[in-house]
Amino acid sequence: MKLGALFLSIVMVAWCAVDVPVRRVVLYKHGVAYFERSGSIPAGEEARLDFKTAEMNDVLKSFTVSDATGNRLSGVRYDANEPIDQQLAKFPFRIGESQSVTVFLDNIKGAELELKRGDQRITGTIMGARVVQAQSPTEQLTMLLASGEIENFDLGSVASFRLTDAALEDQLKRYLAAMARSKSADKRSLYLDFASRGAKDLSVSYVAPSAIWKSSYRLALKGDASQLEGWAIVDNTTDEDWVNVNLSVVSGRPISFISLLDTPHFGNRQVAELPEDRAAGPVVYGGAIDTRQYVANQLVTPGQGTGYPSGVAGGMLGGVPGASPQAPPPPPAQAPVGSVAQSVEVQASSNGFLGSTVEGATGETIGELFEYDFATPVTIRKNESAMLPFLQTRVAARKLLIYNNTSSEHPVNAVELANETGKTLDGGPVTVYDEGAYAGEALFETVKTGDKRLLGYAVDYGTRISTTFDSGEEQLQRVHVRDGNLELEYATRQTAAYTIRNVDAKAKTLLIEETVQENQKLLAPKPSERTAKAYRFEIRLGAHETRELKVEHELATENVTVIANATPDFLLEVTNAEIGESARRQLRQIAELKQRIVDAQSEVTALRSRQGELSTDQTRLRMNIDSLNRVKGEEQQVRDYSSQLAANEAELRKLTGQISDAENRKAALEKTLRDSIGKLRF
Repeated sequence: MKLGALFLSIVMVAWCAVDVPVRRVVLYKHGVAYFERSGSIPAGEEARLDFKTAEMNDVLKSFTVSDATGNRLSGVRYDANEPIDQQLAKFPFRIGESQSVTVFLDNIKGAELELKRGDQRITGTIMGARVVQAQSPTEQLTMLLASGEIENFDLGSVASFRLTDAALEDQLKRYLAAMARSKSADKRSLYLDFASRGAKDLSVSYVAPSAIWKSSYRLALKGDASQLEGWAIVDNTTDEDWVNVNLSVVSGRPISFISLLDTPHFGNRQVAELPEDRAAGPVVYGGAIDTRQYVANQLVTPGQGTGYPSGVAGGMLGGVPGASPQAPPPPPAQAPVGSVAQSVEVQASSNGFLGSTVEGATGETIGELFEYDFATPVTIRKNESAMLPFLQTRVAARKLLIYNNTSSEHPVNAVELANETGKTLDGGPVTVYDEGAYAGEALFETVKTGDKRLLGYAVDYGTRISTTFDSGEEQLQRVHVRDGNLELEYATRQTAAYTIRNVDAKAKTLLIEETVQENQKLLAPKPSERTAKAYRFEIRLGAHETRELKVEHELATENVTVIANATPDFLLEVTNAEIGESARRQLRQIAELKQRIVDAQSEVTALRSRQGELSTDQTRLRMNIDSLNRVKGEEQQVRDYSSQLAANEAELRKLTGQISDAENRKAALEKTLRDSIGKLRF
């Protein structure tokens, strides 16, 4: 008898629970969603919420619940995430895969068991169970009966049996329930416990992982009547249908993270101390950044206004003379912030573009975020996606060209989109239609109200740009002394010359964008605007016109030299830079000291060289004298060598003194040099 057949007769406890349906969903851009559920729970029943295991950490971090009838929540129970091996280790028995019933019964020796065999019910205490190998294996159970008899039973003849110990039976049920839960580990149930068992009117909310909502736009360029249409793409990846839910999508990126609240933690306890036993530390808060923008070659601070948020007022050309001014276009009409966008029908133009007839969404600012709330309830089945309109409005759009890629000779057709809608435009792809025809596609980041973005959507083959670069000689600009080091700042003048030719028979506006390089300073001309990473220069091009723009930069580099290691010539070269007379005098004194040290070292080297030559000569003379002393008739030569040996000895003694004096002079000069370097200040 297999164990599975045995437990078909065991009745397991089933929860009598009621699901609480989802009513509201708010989707965010960072991978989570906010859910609201509400529903009525009849008296005597429990409320249950089912989640995936991957959702539990966020649910436990954000879960809230209220009951409109006034009942107080006493606690929330949920299926533990303890590993199945740890759960089963708590029980006094183990049930293996494909295990026979005799193994289980043998594991619970001493338990009381009731057998049913035919019309007979037999009760006894388990002594053991085994498989008897004969012509065909049989499973046998040995029990001590109430009469004191010990009897063997063939389990093949037993219809059923049950555990008479209620506690052991409950353990068996819980063991099997744990095994069943482990088979569906991705589903976790959460139960709400209230002090009262009466009826309830519940509202719960929580945050859980969800697919990020996406936005896409259609921009129809038509002079002052340009129109922007936005759609939200929503994916229901949950295990339930969203039926008539109130749906919102939020533009912004709140901080969110995963805390492992669902996983049991086991570890060693540590010694703890009271907070007042520790010294209090300071709290450091970050500062705000003052933002400014270049407008019409003037630096305009926030609040001054420009009349048109395009970054260009009065048609100035970023320092390029000879261009004609152009008045900014009037701001487009817009709906009040927070109002419901009306259904707008855009008629088909002669070349085929047809805008959508849609019902938009209300928009409002929530803290630093912006929420679009769809006007009517939405139904999205599980594993389905939907595209929902959230914006349709007129916008301020200015057509121009952008050039920022020196590897290409052609700029890009673009539009400067000013967000005067009173709403935040969530970042996403844009399909551009020009005068009703498809013109290209662009991508932009989130744009707050009052801000603007450039959207490049097609290559303009009617404009050609060539670029040449020139770099001057490196010039020493500034000199500083710090901790015995010379900090030298050099500057190199660099020029980028752009030659622009408009081959079309129409006027154009061009923005040349240059990336801001580290340690590079813009000299001329002033940009029409600056981003965090680039300068932009605006140029107006007439029909068939060729223009030139020269942009001059100064590249700063730094060189640090240890003064003690610098050569006198290098120090004298530094004195030619624009430094004060006091600094120039100090550096010249140090250069002179270093030259004297070099001369002293040269003198020591020369004296030691002469000393070495004399020592070698002395060795040779002694060897010659020793050889001639053994030869008759060479007495005079021996006397000459001896005289030379004595003269060399006298010169060696003199050299020793001269070397000592020279080394002492060098040591004194080096000390004076160290003191001079230590006193050097400028």
